[in-house]
Amino acid sequence: MRRCVNRQFVRHSGLTPKLYLPLASSRSKGRDRDRHGARDVEAASPIRRRIPWIAIGITLILLITAAFAADPIRDAVTGEAVGEASLVASPGYLFLTPLSTSLDAITLLGVAQHIALILWGIGVFAGIRVWLSRRRETSMKRESIAGVLFLLGLFLVYAAATLMPRPMAQLTLSDPAVLVVDFHSHTKYSHDGRAGWTEDDMRQWYHGAGIDVGYITDHATFEGAERAVSSNPGQAGESTLLLQGIEAFYKGEHVNVLSAGRRYRGLLDATLKDVDPEALALSTLIPATAPTLIETLPGNLGKVRSITRSDTSAGVVAIEVIDGSPRGLTQSRRDRHHIVALADSLNLALVTGSDNHGYGYAAAGWTLMRVPGWRGMPTDSISRRIEDVLRIGRRVSTKTIERRVAPSDPLSLLLAGPVIAWEMFATLSGDERVAWIIWVWAIVIIARGVKRMRLQPSNAA
Repeated sequence: MRRCVNRQFVRHSGLTPKLYLPLASSRSKGRDRDRHGARDVEAASPIRRRIPWIAIGITLILLITAAFAADPIRDAVTGEAVGEASLVASPGYLFLTPLSTSLDAITLLGVAQHIALILWGIGVFAGIRVWLSRRRETSMKRESIAGVLFLLGLFLVYAAATLMPRPMAQLTLSDPAVLVVDFHSHTKYSHDGRAGWTEDDMRQWYHGAGIDVGYITDHATFEGAERAVSSNPGQAGESTLLLQGIEAFYKGEHVNVLSAGRRYRGLLDATLKDVDPEALALSTLIPATAPTLIETLPGNLGKVRSITRSDTSAGVVAIEVIDGSPRGLTQSRRDRHHIVALADSLNLALVTGSDNHGYGYAAAGWTLMRVPGWRGMPTDSISRRIEDVLRIGRRVSTKTIERRVAPSDPLSLLLAGPVIAWEMFATLSGDERVAWIIWVWAIVIIARGVKRMRLQPSNAA
């Protein structure tokens, strides 16, 4: 009946029948048009828009910096390569190479470098938004949303760098007689320690960094250190050994007192915040058993000379050449020559302190000490041996290694973005470069695949 009506309508209207195709045929052609829509849109876009410029740029940077590759660690005093040590990336670290190396680079920056990098990020973001606004219409709402997303992304990056657990780059040595020590760390029992950061977390962090022995030096409390010592393995070499100390004031300066509250009692006042000068002087009457004090950073280097041990007074026997806190890193890099000259003139041992408070998963430096037979020593024996080496050997008792990072001179701060990126890429190993390239191009392929899927029509009739 419908066919007859349609034929009559066509005959009386004078229209050609081919304009009145069956509905199924129209749907088929619509699907054909949609099926080729994604391909047509992609073909119509300029070729320059289809080139993955960012991936190509990162790949070129990786290849160029390979020609200027540098060892990721170096001697903290001379700046030369360290033959007996190397920095090893675990399988987990290598798998997450872009994330691992980027977050490490951020973690190891000083205060001025953090500020300069953030300003660079803001400047680049503003430049991109201005460039985009000239190519398309925009609005205050769109720009406000973009600004909020940028700030949120910046916050998430720094939160990941400081709080997110991740595999660490580990120092390994070729000489089994050399001991790797860190002289400065904190747990949740310090007023400025990260909530929930226990002695077991600190032990795991030290192990990840390749540190054999680490000192817990909380502020005004021995609780974290005592818990750490009580849970130590039976002997050194089985796992990272944690030793006891405390960070306190001595003549206006922050110092770490090794073995305080364990082998040396009564050196501090009732609050455990200050070293008692009279008690310290009495404890040094027998020089061979005198307490070991270490000057920490940041500090007033001008005061170090007045509190250094002489024949008749007590004082520090070592000074940090690297301190892993942002402020400590700033001073240790800015005043490196001054610190070394001070150690040379006063015969002080140079040491490193992570100054870890539970934030960040990258070690800024390591202290190497030659202690033959240290493996197998119990807690108290290795503690006494380390202090003896520092007290007797002084300036020649240690070798310090640092992680290579971007310089922080005024020009480098002005060009913080590219300088920090260059140093990070230049210190990559060959495996890390390959991992970077795989990740970059995998992201490009996945992103394009997702885009094609989004442009494909649904199969619904």
